[in-house]
Amino acid sequence: MSLTLGLVAAEPSGDALGAGLAEALRERLGDQVDFIGVGGPRMAAYGVDSPFNINELAVLGLIEGLKAYPRVVKRAEETAELCAHSNADAVVLIDSWGFTLRVAQRLRKRAPNLKLIKYVGPQIWASRPGRAKTLARAVDHVLTLQPFEPPMFEAAGLPATFVGHPSLDAEPSGDAARLCARYEIPENVRIVLILFGSRGAEARRLAPAFADAMMRLRARHGQEIAIVAPLAESVATQVRAQAVDDPRLLEAIMVDEAERDDAFAAGHVALACSGTVVSQLALAGVPSVVAYRLGAITHLIADRLVTAPHISLVNMAAGARILPEFVQGAATGEALAGAVSRLLDDDKLYAETKQALADAIAAMRGDGGSASGRAADAILGILNAAR
Repeated sequence: MSLTLGLVAAEPSGDALGAGLAEALRERLGDQVDFIGVGGPRMAAYGVDSPFNINELAVLGLIEGLKAYPRVVKRAEETAELCAHSNADAVVLIDSWGFTLRVAQRLRKRAPNLKLIKYVGPQIWASRPGRAKTLARAVDHVLTLQPFEPPMFEAAGLPATFVGHPSLDAEPSGDAARLCARYEIPENVRIVLILFGSRGAEARRLAPAFADAMMRLRARHGQEIAIVAPLAESVATQVRAQAVDDPRLLEAIMVDEAERDDAFAAGHVALACSGTVVSQLALAGVPSVVAYRLGAITHLIADRLVTAPHISLVNMAAGARILPEFVQGAATGEALAGAVSRLLDDDKLYAETKQALADAIAAMRGDGGSASGRAADAILGILNAAR
């Protein structure tokens, strides 16, 4: 099978998914597959020559989204035009609901017979379930990252396949001893990890509460704990600058992203911004206390739209609140420190949480091979069935 596939990603996480998918397709088809589309540096390594820098599409929150709207529409038009005239056999639209939906809708008009596949559907389990029907009108199939999602899309008439999340494929490979030796952390000291998120707005909104929580944890547990903060490259400079203005943040040993795996291997418990990192911590066997804060206006709107019982995918997969969650005003230093302390102090609770995490991760990983491989196989199956 010789294929030309369009791959469209609009943010770094989508770029990583797209690169993994391209790699898996190359493993199966060799030089019989070519890629066109939009993406970042990882996808570029597989021949996706993006006509613009996707960083300009990275927006968070209502106000930022309104400001960026004209730019997003323009880039969606350009992307649809590129894919429609590429002689592609199919276009895979990766994550980024707002941008990729606009691309799909424009492609439906320009190339109505072109097969469109959405890789990562909107989180209809969390809010706005009507998006399933919207997506069903725009694409032919959706590949989901979570095992509980396909029935929700199929109920709206959209075929769906669970493929799993690539971030859960690799077994943890960090070296706890290496981290402890590097920062002179004694063996009997338990490590509390602090994860500020990967976006500047997330880190900015959570930093004061995290700083307060760190001070409270230090006051309660003293030298029995070490606090380590692996910083995502995207926010490292910002968080270090915030620490200049808020010395409470210096309670944490701040380490670079390259040391994250070692930190996860050494971690006993974590205080984390809600996101993929919570699932990655769960894979490493580290229970987390999960926090998130939105801008005030965005939160007012989200509060009326969100219907999910949990913000963490780990809790969603488990079908229970196995990880404590604190959102918006509830995410105070006192509350966060209290939840972390309970995991530090209660051995039974800690052991039960670790077992529940293992069970949830097993469900989220899927069966056989890698998530990218399953996504590649699903796409090839869809195209074979259409021929």
